[in-house]
Amino acid sequence: MDNLLDRITISPQICNGQPTIRDMRITVKTMLDYLAAGETFDNILGAYPQLEREDIQACLHFAARALERKIQAFELAS
Repeated sequence: MDNLLDRITISPQICNGQPTIRDMRITVKTMLDYLAAGETFDNILGAYPQLEREDIQACLHFAARALERKIQAFELAS
């Protein structure tokens, strides 16, 4: 599953350094916002034909890993 994270890129020249999908100008946050609003993978893929199902899975995995690190940092600070 960690190889999914290879699909998430961070570059200061793209979207002000926000995490994006494969250096495209589609941010992880945008995908998470769509999913949080109830959009399905199929609807998102229809709206963004350049994406693959694994790209959306990578966004979820990235968010989970980021949250895990924030929780660990919080626990260490306590």
